[in-house]
Amino acid sequence: MQLLSQLKIGQQAVISAIEAEEYLFHRLSALGFRVGKPISLIRRANFNGPLHVRLGTTDVILRSTEAARIRINPFSD
Repeated sequence: MQLLSQLKIGQQAVISAIEAEEYLFHRLSALGFRVGKPISLIRRANFNGPLHVRLGTTDVILRSTEAARIRINPFSD
């Protein structure tokens, strides 16, 4: 298990846990972040900037600090 912030560009994974305060957990849930949902990293900004992730057909820009709260299980290559 690793963190979403550690995912490589183009790599896919499944969300295994969201470890965040209640307000952030609800915000992420509203955006579609749920345990068991597949996710992929599309792009990463320079200098520890935001991540562009795809959940199904939805694209979301996420701060790296928020991505560090999401645990994932990467698909094996």
